[in-house]
Amino acid sequence: MPNRDSRLGHWVETSVTGEKVRAFMPPPLPPKPTIDLGTFSELIERANLALGRLDGVTSILPAPPLFIFMYVRKEALLSSQIEGTQSSLSDLLLFEADELPLVPLNDVEEVSNYIAALEYGLDRMRGGFPLSLRLIREMHGILLKAGRGASSQPGEFRQSQNWIGGTRPGNAMFVPPPPDQLMQCLIVTIQKAAQELSLSEPTINSALGHLISIGIVREVTGKQRHRVFAYQAYLDRLAEGTEPRRL
Repeated sequence: MPNRDSRLGHWVETSVTGEKVRAFMPPPLPPKPTIDLGTFSELIERANLALGRLDGVTSILPAPPLFIFMYVRKEALLSSQIEGTQSSLSDLLLFEADELPLVPLNDVEEVSNYIAALEYGLDRMRGGFPLSLRLIREMHGILLKAGRGASSQPGEFRQSQNWIGGTRPGNAMFVPPPPDQLMQCLIVTIQKAAQELSLSEPTINSALGHLISIGIVREVTGKQRHRVFAYQAYLDRLAEGTEPRRL
């Protein structure tokens, strides 16, 4: 196992359905050593100039709809390749022209589903429908309506560990870090969280302070020392219907 204090992060081992899984845990922010943004000023200026030129080019494009049409397909292709598809841009265009692609049909269908889901979501939002959990579920249902994901509960949120590439977390290309401590224990202390996460108490205190400021966590003792923090919204939701009946 790499050094847990490495500035590049470390591996953590978790268990998913009895199988050991390694996930990469990046180091906490801010980075050490601190990034000197002044050294990037020239690069930032060049990036801004490039964005300005790109913005200007859009006004002289001979066919902006065609550009957007192809760019959406390129983005869908690159996104699906993360999941292991082998489709090329030519394969996708052949499929959309009702011709037989040169790769497995499931791969091309998967890319085509990305495009259909994106266009569906954009059309709904243009019509005034809000960006919401319902819209995300509807788009997910289209994304997985055919191809390799058709048996993966289309239109429903995942109930298990997520991963990228592979058939399960144990052989995945990438497994996200396990959840922030509050997802495992809804009530924590600074000392306990620091011990469980191998972080300093000031770091934990700062993180909890931020969670309090955005309304996710609440300090429940009202004390200055030996404070206890609760993931209150989640706790309240779980507690619904469990109140004891009063006679």
